[in-house]
Amino acid sequence: MRPLVLLLAALTAACALPQTAAPVGPPNSSPPHLATDGFVADDGAVLPMRAWKPEAPRKTKAVILALHGFNDYSDSFKTPGEDWAKDGIATFAYDQRGFGAAPERGLWAGAPRMAADAQEASAALRARYPRVPLYLLGESMGGAVAIVAATGTAGTPMPPVDGLILEAPAVWGRGTMNIFERVALFAAYHTVPSITLTGRGLGFKPSDNIEMLRALGRDPLVIKETRVDAIKGLVDLMDDATASAPKLTAPMLFLYGERDELIPLGATKRFLEALPPAAPRTLAYYPQGFHMLLRDLEAPVVWKDVAAWIDNPEAPLPSGADRNAEEKLLPRH
Repeated sequence: MRPLVLLLAALTAACALPQTAAPVGPPNSSPPHLATDGFVADDGAVLPMRAWKPEAPRKTKAVILALHGFNDYSDSFKTPGEDWAKDGIATFAYDQRGFGAAPERGLWAGAPRMAADAQEASAALRARYPRVPLYLLGESMGGAVAIVAATGTAGTPMPPVDGLILEAPAVWGRGTMNIFERVALFAAYHTVPSITLTGRGLGFKPSDNIEMLRALGRDPLVIKETRVDAIKGLVDLMDDATASAPKLTAPMLFLYGERDELIPLGATKRFLEALPPAAPRTLAYYPQGFHMLLRDLEAPVVWKDVAAWIDNPEAPLPSGADRNAEEKLLPRH
């Protein structure tokens, strides 16, 4: 999401409310693991998890751990997960802390804790599928979490994964904000941190799939009112993800839509330019794609590209979205 307008709205509030942070739970008596009611983290927190798996478990050829975007939750991967399951790919997704039905709904857990959850869930899936390739997929905010987790930026090393799939990752950090935006963020956080904002009427179009967007509006697990301190936490996370780019060496599929109105192209280019030159990567650019590429009307095209890249990361993508992607996504010098 683009937080600037929300922050400016927060500055008009009459009073400040007390700041609240999501507490970390007590140490868990058992290692992080997958349970019937979700993923259990090392502090005992239970994060609801959904899974879409091939009908024949022995035919599972790859596993995806998917991390959802800001104010969303794990059900966002239902349709691609069902499609990938037909192709032998198992998809697991959990509600990240503060989102969906996870503990401390609406409160920001912090980048280190969110990254640790992704690392622990990856390790648990690796233990369950020891001989199956494992991929970490992140959408928007989830992409930023995936980057921080994969690079160990938060202080904990990432268990080995076979690749990253980043869909419009949230990399709009302070380095690509103007001074007005940075001042608005600072002022709002230090005066009205607990005020909640809706963002209604801002005019952003995250997808051309109107039916899907309306369903999200009716879904009680999708957060509709966002705390200012959560917006500040998101920006902190984006800063961490942007700073992590030079350490991102895992094979990567990077997906971006030309009509993305939420993550600026300039910030995206800056992130990609900072990646290690020798790191294996495939860039995909979709002229008709919006921010929610995996749920747009043309989402099946993206699903097939993801499945094809998992099958062979060296081969061209079926859609051809990789053909001119570097020209569109990398800065010109």
